Amino acid sequence: MGFPGGWELVLIVGVLVLLFGATKLPQMARSLGQSARVFKAETRGMKQDDEAAKNEKSSEEPQQLTSGEQSAPKTASPIEDTQRDNTKS
Repeated sequence: MGFPGGWELVLIVGVLVLLFGATKLPQMARSLGQSARVFKAETRGMKQDDEAAKNEKSSEEPQQLTSGEQSAPKTASPIEDTQRDNTKS
C-alpha cells in the first residue's frame, strides 16, 4: 500500500471539502499544525528530562579512581572500635 496517486488525492480532497466545507478546512489545518507543534515541544521536553535524569544519576555514582590516585582511608565505625577493644583483652 503506497501513497495515493493524482486522481486519488483529488478525490480525497473533494470528499473533505464536501464533508467539512471550504471554510472549515483552513481552521482544521491550523489546528492540526498547532497540535503537531505542541507534540514536538512535549517530546523535546521529555528528552531533556531524560538527559537531566541521566546526568544526575551519573553524578551520584562514586567516581572511579584512576591509576596513581589513592583512596581516602576508611575510618572505623564505633561498633568496629568496640569489637577491636574486646578482641585485644
